[in-house]
Amino acid sequence: MSSSCPICQQPLTHAENGFDCLHCNRHFNPIALCPDCHRPLQVLKACGAVDYFCQHGDGLISKKRIEFVPDTQVV
Repeated sequence: MSSSCPICQQPLTHAENGFDCLHCNRHFNPIALCPDCHRPLQVLKACGAVDYFCQHGDGLISKKRIEFVPDTQVV
């Protein structure tokens, strides 16, 4: 899936800690989405482990199935 920068409409590149726009030099944090309902997941952190939970009926989601998309809301 390809995303565009909400500021300059150029393609975003995937970085280790999110998404970057190389054209306007902005960074966008990642949002974890449920692969089934495509809604944001709740991140559960405990004892060094990170788990993902869908509050919309799909329960715990495997890390291998999560979709990460850029948080492109401009504040």
